[in-house]
Amino acid sequence: MNRIKTDICILGAGSAGLSVAAGAVQMGAKVVLIEGGKMGGDCLNYGCVPSKALIASGKQAHAMSHAAKYGIADVDPAVDYAAAKDHVHDVIATIAPVDSVERFEGLGVHVIQDYGKFVSKTEVQAGENIIEARRFVVATGSGPLVPPIPGLEGVTHYTNENIFDLRERPKHLLIIGGGPIGMEMAQAHRRLGSNVTVIEGAKAMGKDDPELAVIVLDNVRAEGVNIVEGAQAEKISADGDMVTVHTPKGDFTGSHLLIAVGRKVNTDKLDLDAGGIAHDKGGLKVGADLRSVTNKKVYAAGDVAGGLQFTHVAGYHGGILVRTLLFGWPFKTRTDHIPWATYTDPELAQVGLTEAQAKEKHGSAVEVVRAELHHNDRLIAERKTKGLIKVMVVKGKPVGATIAGHMAGELIGMWAMAIANKMKMSAIANTVLPYPTVSEVNKRAAGAYFSPRLFDNPTVKTVVRFVQRWLP
Repeated sequence: MNRIKTDICILGAGSAGLSVAAGAVQMGAKVVLIEGGKMGGDCLNYGCVPSKALIASGKQAHAMSHAAKYGIADVDPAVDYAAAKDHVHDVIATIAPVDSVERFEGLGVHVIQDYGKFVSKTEVQAGENIIEARRFVVATGSGPLVPPIPGLEGVTHYTNENIFDLRERPKHLLIIGGGPIGMEMAQAHRRLGSNVTVIEGAKAMGKDDPELAVIVLDNVRAEGVNIVEGAQAEKISADGDMVTVHTPKGDFTGSHLLIAVGRKVNTDKLDLDAGGIAHDKGGLKVGADLRSVTNKKVYAAGDVAGGLQFTHVAGYHGGILVRTLLFGWPFKTRTDHIPWATYTDPELAQVGLTEAQAKEKHGSAVEVVRAELHHNDRLIAERKTKGLIKVMVVKGKPVGATIAGHMAGELIGMWAMAIANKMKMSAIANTVLPYPTVSEVNKRAAGAYFSPRLFDNPTVKTVVRFVQRWLP
């Protein structure tokens, strides 16, 4: 066995692990990075990047067939599904060098391409290497959850880990799961020419604000996606090349099956018990400082930290841990300022508390302000006016924002900044934005908060009349 001593040993080269490795080594720490799969993790290879690339292909096809409202003749796009997948893999290949072994070895990181496991509280084994480190960071991410549906094991089925390798366009794609992944893939494939049925055991997009989720779902349905809710998959069967999902609401038959019911953390290979690391099915048990509650040499970052499962959260954890591990500062994580988005058309984005959560937490102290997107001049010009923004405000400060509409994932950034920095609604209202831009909807929402205080306030009117009387 080859023994290696280092300051920081990182297991997993996804967003969190790479953030810690790059930051730590460039500030003088000795770093060992262990990855048994692909550099860049799930996001680059199987998740955020390929899904958004495929969504972009679908968007172009949809634009070609819906151009008449702009004065351009509609055309029936000739979709080459395999070429669309070439586009997906080209996007991955373009980004991959930033996450590559070569780049990180160039920075000075010792990269070991193998799976690692704990062999003691202070050691990890990866292949023929035993790594002893002052601190360990577990950042192994998550993978698709495949539920134990009877018959599933005997049918060809896809997850986000292999759907992007499929070269043949599905004639009829069945998707089990109506969450963000399921809805994004449903709309993308429908726009690329597949028939699509989404089978959801409860409510589609059930974790989102229901008023804004319906804006998205109505549009996806209008494009031809069949969304069946309250239809728990009870059994899967196959007949030749066709697959059938049996539910209490009927049987649904298609040519391909995609499983998109959620995620499970990747901890099976780690032998956490040998490292004295408490864990459960949600990941490592850590405090707000991301430190293991049972092994103080070990930290978790990203999905295995047991919280929100987003790439940008993993990056956020990585930044926290760089400061903690290198400087010993007692940083703690928070989640109230974390945004997320579903990249359907229209998009749906959230930061902080939803309306229901805000009312449950703050009661009558919360004020919900609303702004319809159809008042925005840029969106009128683009003919993309479908949508709504809601901002939950307590004592003049936003505690949450929900946006359904064009570019919602971009628009939510202003509210994430406001909440992260404890800014008041006046900070948004006072911001001058170029005209015409979509981001003006945020300022309109802030205006909706102040309008009744200014225009429906008798005291304000009395003061104005008094001043007008005495002005020269």
